[in-house]
Amino acid sequence: MLYLTNDLGLLPFFLPFGIIGFYRYLWFFIKVVAWLVYRPKLPKENPTYTGERDVTIIVPTIDAGEEFKIAAKSWLACNPKEIIIITETKMREPLQELADSVNPEKIRVLTVPRANKRLQMVAGVNATNSEIIVFADDDAIWKPTMLEYILACFEDLKMGGVGTSQTVHAVDPKGHQTLWEILAGFRLTSRNIEIAASTHIDGGICCLSGRTAAYRTLILKDPAFQYCFTNDLWLGKYPLNSGDDKFLTRWMVSHGWNTYAQICKEAELYSTFKNNWRFVKQVLRWTRNTWRSDFRSLFTERYIWSRHPFVAFTMIDKIFNPLTLLSGPILVGIFASLQEQKAGPTNPPLPGWNIAISYIIWLLLTRFIKLIPHFVKRPQDVWVLPAWLLFNYYFAIMKIYALFTLHEVGWGTRAGIGNELAADIGKDEEKQPYENNNDIKIEMSQMDPNENEQQQRNDIQSYYHENPPYEDPFFSEQDMLEVSRSHHTEMGVDGSFAPISPTSPYSNTSNNNNNTNIHHHDGTPSIL
Repeated sequence: MLYLTNDLGLLPFFLPFGIIGFYRYLWFFIKVVAWLVYRPKLPKENPTYTGERDVTIIVPTIDAGEEFKIAAKSWLACNPKEIIIITETKMREPLQELADSVNPEKIRVLTVPRANKRLQMVAGVNATNSEIIVFADDDAIWKPTMLEYILACFEDLKMGGVGTSQTVHAVDPKGHQTLWEILAGFRLTSRNIEIAASTHIDGGICCLSGRTAAYRTLILKDPAFQYCFTNDLWLGKYPLNSGDDKFLTRWMVSHGWNTYAQICKEAELYSTFKNNWRFVKQVLRWTRNTWRSDFRSLFTERYIWSRHPFVAFTMIDKIFNPLTLLSGPILVGIFASLQEQKAGPTNPPLPGWNIAISYIIWLLLTRFIKLIPHFVKRPQDVWVLPAWLLFNYYFAIMKIYALFTLHEVGWGTRAGIGNELAADIGKDEEKQPYENNNDIKIEMSQMDPNENEQQQRNDIQSYYHENPPYEDPFFSEQDMLEVSRSHHTEMGVDGSFAPISPTSPYSNTSNNNNNTNIHHHDGTPSIL
């Protein structure tokens, strides 16, 4: 091979191939070094927050099964103040039975009219009175030290959101993982390395995964947040209901809150994945969400550039990654064809199979190195390495396909879920009497319609002009007026509404101490 480089005719092949290869492995080396020197935050002997006093776990779900019992018992082992299960009305009875079989005293089941994850999340938020909220998937299994290590991060008063380390929990009761689950495990290994590296380098993270993530309640109680969260549209017309974790992560960045990823065995969760080809549908949904969110972070909101430049560069890298990955086989094919063309009596061609095998061995070796942390734990998964290589190329093509189908906002693995705007569901139900006392009714507007609308407009403009996140061409004057209306009321845990003042971590008038109003079951307010 070194002899062949003396031929300047091969320069068009070797130069781009070399540049791409050097860039890819330099980038990987930087992330690995940062991952190796990264350290999680350790709990204090006398912590400010404790699970029993300060944490509510909120679990939005529509079809929890027996695995919910295992997960719920693991949450209870962390001793939270309360667990709130939010589901749709028709699923209340089976979920109540599940909850009662685990711990009826600490687990509450509430409902919303129709299945919509963002609507369910907001309903859960409005039903809490603790200082920290942890969102968890219904199959997320925790270690007993999970909450202790999550809460350690909130000793920083500027900490807004905390993520965790993740690994795969087999669907099979015997612990056998299918090829699809092992591929998911490979993805999680890469993700754990990446978010540990970015956390160490600039404190940023691409996404606080919704499988388990903790937030300060006062952030999620903000009516402005709830309005934007339930009225999220792609290109102004496609309702977004998945991608909630991406939205929350961007909100932390744009509102000046810190984030942290606890990547350690004490804060590791186990989660199930689709154990068949439907895993590909999950990946497609995640890929679309990543495209949409990264475009917003990089080009619309743009706060990521100044706050977390390494994360911003990681997002840019992911944009071009499909092209650089697919260019490899193309350049190798060109090289092989040039060998045939330059063949002569004194210059025998390098066999094509020789080139192909050498290239494949190199790719497998580099993939193996990148997944060493996984193979240390599960050496039996090494047989899936060739499938992982093929999946990488399939994923590159999928990313390009996802880029051109960002208008498809459905859940993918759940028929009929994800095609409605969360706020619209609440508005539709406002027109109908509630038959179920356990339904949570989210009202986006409680103001007297006869009040001076121009005064409202002036008030909200002056308030939000102090907050850069709303200086956005996609956040219209009418949107600000709607948020103004929602600021005047907040729902208590018992379903009642009480007047509040606008709250925001950046408010210079009503929230200098980052306090927010939360109502107890009897309707009386308490200040966190």
